Amino acid sequence: MAPQLQAVTEPVWLGEGPHWDHNEQALYFVSIFDETIHKYVPETGKHTRSKLDGKPTFIIPIEGKKHHFVVGLDRLVVEIQWTGEDQTARLVRTVAEVDQDNPNNRFNDAKADPRGRLFAGTMGHEYEPGKFDLKKGSLYRIDPDGSVHRLESNIDISNGLCWDLQRSAFYFADSFEYTIRRYDYDVETGSIANAKTVFKYSDHGLEGIVDGMTIDTDGNLWVANFDGRQVLKIDPRGGKLLQKIPIPALQVTSVTFGGPDLDQLYVTSASMNRGEEQLPPCGSTFRLDGLEVKGHPNVNVRLQ
Repeated sequence: MAPQLQAVTEPVWLGEGPHWDHNEQALYFVSIFDETIHKYVPETGKHTRSKLDGKPTFIIPIEGKKHHFVVGLDRLVVEIQWTGEDQTARLVRTVAEVDQDNPNNRFNDAKADPRGRLFAGTMGHEYEPGKFDLKKGSLYRIDPDGSVHRLESNIDISNGLCWDLQRSAFYFADSFEYTIRRYDYDVETGSIANAKTVFKYSDHGLEGIVDGMTIDTDGNLWVANFDGRQVLKIDPRGGKLLQKIPIPALQVTSVTFGGPDLDQLYVTSASMNRGEEQLPPCGSTFRLDGLEVKGHPNVNVRLQ
C-alpha cells in the first residue's frame, strides 16, 4: 500500500528542526526566518507559535523540566520556558555561545544523543538567498554541565544528525558535500571518530542537497531532500537508495518519526522565494502514514 500524505499545519517560511515529544504526543518545530517556535498537537489539530528575539533553529525539551526547552538562537543555545500557548515563550538563560570567531554564523540542525548530550552544528552567513559563506561552520557537543566541545570544523551547513546505537554509529551531513557521513560513536563518552562517506547523491542521480534526517528501527535513514521535492529512504550499510517518496514542496527540510506508535513520519518544509514563488502547501509540515516502519523516541536534552 502506498504511503498516505497529509499537510497538517499551515505554511511557514522556513520550517525546520521537528522534534516529537512522545510524552506530550506533540510535535515541536521552528520557523527560522519567521523567528518563531511551533507546537502541533495531532489529537486536537491545534497549532500554536511564539515569536523569539532571533532566529531559532531547533527546539528540544529539557529532561525533567516541564515546559522548558533548549533552543538554538543565532549562535546561542538558550533555555526557553513555554507552555505551548500562542506568544508566551520566555527566555530563561543562555546555556552556551559558539563560533565567536565567526559572528555572522548561526546554528542549523541539532539533536540530543542517546544520553541527552546536545549535538548542534553551525553554518556560515547566508548573504543572499541560497548563497553562504562556506567552510565556516562546526559541529559541537554540549554536555549536561554546559561544557562545549568542538567535534568537527570547516563545515558548510551542518545537517542530518542521528544515531544507531546497535551499530555504534553516528550519521551526519555537510549539505554541500551532497553526501552522508558515518562516524564511530562511543555512547559512554559522546565522542565520534573515523568519518567515512556512506552515501553520495551523485551515485544515484539525485538533485538538491542533504537536509535533516532520522533513522528507523531497522537502521535505515530517512532523509529530507531539499530542492528535490522528496524524502529518501537509504540503507547506509550498503549505500543503497531504497525508496523515494514525493512531497508537494520543493524545499523539504527535515523529518522525524512520531505518533503513538512512532510509525508516522513528520516532514517539515520551506516556502522561501529564491526567484520563484513557493505556493501552498510549500512550507507546511506534512505527515506520512503507511510507511510500515517505526522510529526511535526522540531524546530530551539533559542539563544540570
